[in-house]
Amino acid sequence: QVQLVESGGGLVQPGGSLRLSCAASGSIFSMYGMGWYRQAPGKQRELVASITTGGSTNYADSIKGRFTISRDNAKNTVYLQMSSLKSEDTAVYYCNTDKWRTWWAWGQGTQVTVSS
Repeated sequence: QVQLVESGGGLVQPGGSLRLSCAASGSIFSMYGMGWYRQAPGKQRELVASITTGGSTNYADSIKGRFTISRDNAKNTVYLQMSSLKSEDTAVYYCNTDKWRTWWAWGQGTQVTVSS
């Protein structure tokens, strides 16, 4: 079973930037499209960015133009570069495969808090 470990979250002021990382164990990472999800208090978990095995990306409208997803298959790691952060970006961020049918066990997530 693949294990996912997210990191890089923290407290940042509005307009600031953060880079999240998600490291996956095992050797099958490169075979899957990956996604970054977030869950704000009282809300459902949502997919905000995804990247295919070939590197094509897709973004939710709420973060388009501000966030960039990338992956390094040699390091079994997917990244989310976040800029121009807003208070509504506050959430716990998780990574997983980009399709629910192939989800691995969820990691602990990383908290992102955008506040002045």
